Formats: sequence, structure tokens, C-alpha cells
Amino acid sequence: MKPFKVVAPFEPAGDQGSAIAALVEAARSGKRYMTLKGVTGSGKTFTMAKVIEALQQPTLVISHNKTLSAQLYREFKGFFPENAVEYFVSYYDYYQPEAYVPSKDLYIEKDSSINDEIDRMRLAATAALMERRDVIIVATVSCIYGLGSPDLYKEMRIYIDRGKVIDLDTVKRNLINLQYERNDMVLDRGRFRVRGDILEIYPAYAEDAYRIELEFDTVQRIRKIDPLTGKAGDDLDEAIIYPAKHFVMPEDMVQRAVQRIKDELETQYAYFLANNKPLEAERIKSRTEYDIEMLEEMGYCSGIENYSAPLSGRKPGERPGVLLDYFPKDFLTFIDESHVTLPQIGAMYAGDRSRKTSLVDYGFRLPCALDNRPLTIDEFETIVDKVIYVSATPSPKELERSAVVAEQLIRPTGLIDPEIQVMPTEGQMEDIYRRVRERSQKGERSLIITLTKKMAEELTEYLTGLGLKVRYIHSEVETIERVEILKQLREGLFDVLVGINLLREGIDLPEVSFIAILDADKIGFLRSATSLIQIIGRAARNAAGLVVMYADRESEAMKTAIDETNRRRAIQLAYNREHGITPVSIKKTVQDILERHHEEKIDITLDEIGLLKKSHSLLVPEQKKALLKALEARMLEHAKNLEFEEAALIRDEIQRIKEGSDA
Repeated sequence: MKPFKVVAPFEPAGDQGSAIAALVEAARSGKRYMTLKGVTGSGKTFTMAKVIEALQQPTLVISHNKTLSAQLYREFKGFFPENAVEYFVSYYDYYQPEAYVPSKDLYIEKDSSINDEIDRMRLAATAALMERRDVIIVATVSCIYGLGSPDLYKEMRIYIDRGKVIDLDTVKRNLINLQYERNDMVLDRGRFRVRGDILEIYPAYAEDAYRIELEFDTVQRIRKIDPLTGKAGDDLDEAIIYPAKHFVMPEDMVQRAVQRIKDELETQYAYFLANNKPLEAERIKSRTEYDIEMLEEMGYCSGIENYSAPLSGRKPGERPGVLLDYFPKDFLTFIDESHVTLPQIGAMYAGDRSRKTSLVDYGFRLPCALDNRPLTIDEFETIVDKVIYVSATPSPKELERSAVVAEQLIRPTGLIDPEIQVMPTEGQMEDIYRRVRERSQKGERSLIITLTKKMAEELTEYLTGLGLKVRYIHSEVETIERVEILKQLREGLFDVLVGINLLREGIDLPEVSFIAILDADKIGFLRSATSLIQIIGRAARNAAGLVVMYADRESEAMKTAIDETNRRRAIQLAYNREHGITPVSIKKTVQDILERHHEEKIDITLDEIGLLKKSHSLLVPEQKKALLKALEARMLEHAKNLEFEEAALIRDEIQRIKEGSDA
């Protein structure tokens, strides 16, 4: 098995070395919780990679959204080209969960669009964990949702060894039990075909297929092949085939589970009748009997995850198997942007429980559906071994429980955190106008942070009347327009951007040197110490960075943010003096703001939307339908390539067209 080995054209710099050493020493001495507290731009991902290299443990990296996870996945793939770096996120491009709204007597069926490539990558992640230890899984919080049993997943795999005698009929039956489909014409992912004495299998988690050549039931040759061209690769000694889905089990277990489902149906049916709920009784009876019939005939049914408890033999209330169970016991967990990700992990259970309770109470699902759920935060923390929180602003709880807090404050560029000033609200508009004018004359940009959408719009109108070039951005501004606005700010088409929450991942504005925070002393999430520190960091990519907080008093959150920023500045300035470093503003091409990975794709996406719209008339129903189909195909292609920003642009445009706003 290959050891973890970081491949990079640089070595640890600044305080990366001390952070790596502190975390590694704490982990080796048996400490369970640690924190990597690093400012934006200090190279936290590289530090994480060097810790993995030192500890040589299978690793889970959890992030709070797909876009950031995709970026981390690519970065770790670059750092560990010789090891297994896998990606595990929700495989839905679109997902509307099953739900019932009693107040409106409205049942909403589950509706989803599964991304085939992400489905493959999820299966590849679990297959890698079965095969080797040098595995890094980059995941979202989907890793705490129910998955099939790892024991069954491993137990049901098929071994085919060169030189061994096999019964082809038995192999075919076993493949079908693993949810593979037979198709002798087309070899797609999750399918197999038989041509005379040749068996070809396209594993659901792989990019290549297997060609197995037999002679009188003896395996003569095993090769990997390109499933599209059929071109064969090197000879192999064995082929190991894992299930095509995570929810699989032997036929005898399915039969036992079906009996348990029947028993639960009988109990629930009687309960509804006893409580004068004949509609709910008939509803649960007809829906469940249909699912039972599918399970008995096919070994699978739509919504099989709702029967995961009886299928896996779990007791009521017992937690489901999740991705974390596929890891060996001694695995390492990084929780990236932990101040956001950890609360998200803790919130999943209650929301899921509330939705499913209505389905159970009104006869849409059996009570066992409640056990198809995410983990509670306590269950999550019971499973994980060593945990490293990674954030520029870790929460007090994370800091309190951490045996070591490794700080990473020095940026390779020498840039320091911006200067902070506090100004009274009286005369704030005149002060902002003066500062913005000074910055724009130097070719620099400004951000103004407000508390409400109305204030953002009114302030934009006011400053425009004073002759400034101003735009605003908030949640009602659609994705395509947001991207264009941010691009135009960097290009200098306007000088000031007004917004409410400009903390979104991926907003990287090195041209911004001045940030004005209005109502800085107000109490709430948008003016918490964490939010203020994150806002301040937006000016940290420009050597002339300045943040002005407009307030009539200094709130506790303001004091905390100012003290923390000044502390960081002092350390950074001392380091720069000691090493003779002169900070230089980051220079990036304009495309960088739009996507931190595959940046050039955004412009291409906007162009392709424009070209498609020009080639179709929305007034002709057939052409409008064709346009929507073409846009959906492009959206799915971008999602397949993990280009989620581009997919989101096209998704928004599809919605606009469907609603008739472009007609």
C-alpha cells in the first residue's frame, strides 16, 4: 500500500511549519480535538495535507457546500497524485424531498435528478475504503445520512481470479443481486453483458470496465477495457466487483425484512382504524403493499431507503449506517469552515425528523421511515476518532474542547489584515463619499455593507445621484446577474458595490481596498464577531486595505473583532519586519472572482446561454421546449464536471424561461 505523499513545488512557509508540528504532535499523543485557526490566504489546505502525510491515517474532510468541497477535492488530488482522493457529496442535481403539508392537505412527491458522475464517485469512495488505507474522502454533510451496511457491502462483493473455475450462471445471478443490469447490447455503468465465453462488467464506481475471457468455465484472462471504444489494457490477476448501489443485501435478508415490513404494516393499519383514520389506513396499506411486491420481485423498490431499518435488521431508533462506518476506526477528520459546518451537522436531524413525522402520521410512510435519517451530533461525535477543526473564526465551543489551537496568521504574500477605524453615524454618508472618491481615483474598489435590501437599494440610488458609479447585490439578484456585477466591479465599470452579506464562499475581490460597515453596532448574526471578522477579511488581499465601522457605540462584537484583527496585524507586521517582507496586493485575472476552479467556464456559460437563446424563439412553443431541453443538457454536463456555479447559472435561466419572464 502506498504511503501518503504530498507532491508540491513548495515547502511549508511562514507559520505553516509550526502549525503542522503542533497538530501532528497533539494527534500522536492521543488528543482527540484540535483546531487549525488560519486566516484567509494562509494556506490551510496545504497544512492539512502535510498533517495527513505525517500521520498516515485514512482521512475524511467535511465541508458545508458542494462548491467548496469540489475545490478541496481538486486541491487534495493535486497534493496526493499517488493516493486515493475521493469525492462524496449528495448525488442530486435537483432534489425535492417527499413531504406532506397538513394545513393545505398537500402531498409533495419526491422529485430528483441524479448526477450520474457523482453517483459513480460516491461508490468509488466506499470501494476505495474497502481496498486500501491511503484514502482521503472530501465530503459534504451528506456523509452523515443513511447508507447501506458496510459489512454487507463488503461481504457481497464478487471475486473473479485468473485461472480459477467459475459458474457463469452463478456469477450472473450474483451480479443481479448486486443491482447490476444485464444488457448485451450497450455496456453502460452498472451493467454487464455476456458474449459467448466473454463476460464484460462495467462497475458502477469505475471509469473502466472488466473483460473476463473464459474457456470451459476457467478464467483464462482478465483485462480492463475502455467501455466506449472497447480498447483493452493490461492483464490483471483478479477482478473485484462491488455492489452497484449502497443499499444491497442477500436474498434471504430481503425476505426476512419483507416479513418485518408486513408486520409493521399490519400494526400501523390497525392503529389508524382504531383511531378512526380510515383514509390513512388505506393509504399506508396500498403504498406499502406495492413496495413489498417490488422488493419480493426485484429486490429493490423506489424509496427503498425508507425501509433501511428492517432491511438492515436495525431496531427502532437505532442509528443508520453512514459513510463514517466505512472508515477504519483510526481515521482522521478535518471539519473545514467548522464555524459553519459543525452547526449544519447538528441541525440535520431535527429538520429531517419533522418532515418525516408528518408523512408517518398521515399514512404516507411506515414508522420505520423515521430511522432513515441523518446522525445526531452526539452520534457523529461518537464515531469520529481524531478531529481537527479548520476555520478563520472557530466557535468558542471548538476552541474550548481543543487540546491544541494551532494558529496560522502569516500569508505567503506578506499581506496583513486591514486597518480598522470606528466612525460615528452622523455624517457617515459624507465620509463614505470622500473615501470612495479617493479610492476610485487610485483605481481601487469599495464595498458598503448594509443590514437590509431596501437600505442597499436606496443607498445605491443616493450615491449614484452624487456621481459615483454604484451597483447593489442581494439575494433577489439572480445568479447570472450577480456574476456579471462582480465581474464588472473588478473590471472597473463601477467603483462601489453595496450589499448585505458579501461573505459567500468564492467572492475574491483583490481590487477592494475599502469596506464600509453600516450599523456595525447592531446586534444579530450579520453583525456578530464572527461575521465582522469575515467581512474584515475581504479587504485583506489589498495592501491598502481599510475597514471603517460606522456606529454610535462599540458593541461587544465590534470590540472582539477589532481586538482580534489588531492582534493578527501585530504578529504579521512583526514577521514582515523580521524577514524584510514588503506586502504586495494580490493580482489576479478578472475571471478568478467568478470561480476559484475552472474560472474561464463562467464566461463560456454566459456565451452559450446567449447563443442558445438567440437561436430559438420563445414565442414558438416547440422552439421554447427545444431551448429548455438544450439548456438542461448543458446544465447536467456542467454538474457532471463538478462545475456547480456554471450549472447554477443555467438553472436560474431555465427557471426564468419557465416562469415566462423572458417571453
